Amino acid sequence: MNRIAILLLLVLPLGQAAKRTGAVVTVHPLATKAAEQAFERGGNAVDAAVAAALTLGVVDGFNSGIGGGCFMLIRKPDGTFVAIDGRETAPLKASRDMFLRNDKADPKLSRTGALAIGVPGALAAYDFATREHGNIDLAEHLGQAATIAEEGFALDKAYLRRLGQAVEKLRQFPDSARIFLDPDGNAWPSGHQLKQPDLARSYRKIARHTADWFYRGPFGLKTEKWMRSNGGLITRTDLAAYKARRREPVRSTYRGFEIVGFPPPSSGGVHVAQILNILETFDLRSMPPNSPRFVHHVAEAMRLAFADRAHWLGDADFAPVPRGLISKKYARELARRIRPGKVAKIEGHSIPPDADTDLFNSHTTHFSAADSNGWWVACTATVNTTFGSGVVLPGTGIVMNNEMDDFSAQPGTPNAFGLIGAEANAVAPGKRPLSSMSPTIVLRDGKPVFTVGAAGGPTIISQAVLTIIHFIDHDMTPAQALGQARFHHQWKPNRLLVEKALGQATIDALRAMGQTVKVTDSLGAAQAIGLGQAGKSFTGAADPRGRGVFGVRAFSPSSDLQPPSH
Repeated sequence: MNRIAILLLLVLPLGQAAKRTGAVVTVHPLATKAAEQAFERGGNAVDAAVAAALTLGVVDGFNSGIGGGCFMLIRKPDGTFVAIDGRETAPLKASRDMFLRNDKADPKLSRTGALAIGVPGALAAYDFATREHGNIDLAEHLGQAATIAEEGFALDKAYLRRLGQAVEKLRQFPDSARIFLDPDGNAWPSGHQLKQPDLARSYRKIARHTADWFYRGPFGLKTEKWMRSNGGLITRTDLAAYKARRREPVRSTYRGFEIVGFPPPSSGGVHVAQILNILETFDLRSMPPNSPRFVHHVAEAMRLAFADRAHWLGDADFAPVPRGLISKKYARELARRIRPGKVAKIEGHSIPPDADTDLFNSHTTHFSAADSNGWWVACTATVNTTFGSGVVLPGTGIVMNNEMDDFSAQPGTPNAFGLIGAEANAVAPGKRPLSSMSPTIVLRDGKPVFTVGAAGGPTIISQAVLTIIHFIDHDMTPAQALGQARFHHQWKPNRLLVEKALGQATIDALRAMGQTVKVTDSLGAAQAIGLGQAGKSFTGAADPRGRGVFGVRAFSPSSDLQPPSH
């Protein structure tokens, strides 16, 4: 995602009673404006995040929407955390080998059309968040977003670029083509005012009848009918059975800071922590951000973590995920495999402590929000690849995900992002596919000081790690941290992906060390919010790789309202 917008509300010091302050970063100006309006109506950071999310489903629907899923990490004013898992699930009729044809995985089946769709969870998560932790009813947020869908918005270059990538996929489905393509089946021209009346009606029906319309009412019936006619598996029973799950966050430390991330089925919380633990054994402060030494050490830590990811990670309700993956002792063992100036041989995963017994139980967009009452929210939402499965269910305007591709269709076979998985991430009825989404909140002395998240498939993990390192080791502001050159290594394929901004001298040095380097212009998109000097204001940054919008505003003490009762 290349379009980033930021609303930063920081007019008055945190301790001043007359006004409150808040901040939000999103990938689109209209989503940022929706969050601003939520603050103005007395909402807290949870409300701002949900308002942004529903608006993104309109103006950024190729990345996220209620036809997909999300992970939302919330820090409450009392210091406790809530991790809301709105990840999609496999239908109850799903089976381990459903994407195999002649004993070989057919990627088209898991990426496009009916079989690619998982049971959506984003709406359930937003409903849960507003009911339990918001000040504003979900219906208000839906109404605001529905108005934008009705009135339309002008397609910019970023939207058109992604639309152009998906033309062939969208042509396969009549409702998708009717909305997103012109009458000749081509992408709309620049400046086209995209109106989505069907999506607006769906939003208003949910507002009127609650999320039950989606999960236990007419949408479920419509979905089941379409699936029967198009070879899909999802039934109204699947939708009725869906529940957003409350999970315990992954908590670790890095150089005196506490790192709070999302647990499985996210792999982000585990492997952000694991990579940071490995790197804690090295003096990164002495390594300039674009130096060959720095890139080499961090890339090798990424390789080690992604090798473990491929074997161990999956839905913790179905597969054992060792807590030992984030142990400091295990990290020190892995760190010893990193050699300065030389690429290590990493054939496969390692064995963490208590591998069998100690479990974690109990294209994409990221947006973050915080307010001076002490609410912090980091949320990553997705329909997976651009326009998901390509399917818009007739008459609904809702873009449906292709998250079934995030399962290991055949252990050892790469998915759309080149990621390898094992049995831990095999398809099973009701199971949630593994994700790289990494909403993260950083604490110092028990107080939140920084939050980061990103879009970009498996590079999400790398982006989060690099931003945190620059913030902590290199004493950078959010803007400075996001402006640094990025790189990514996911073990397989065996290549180091780097932005050309890293510099030719560093790239040549990495190749001399044995790294297989592939150069790209831009890698991912991240957003961050932090506390300013002395904790008296918020600072924030949108990714400079995209389009940024900065706003300043304060909201009234009416935000101290109690959450609505339902």
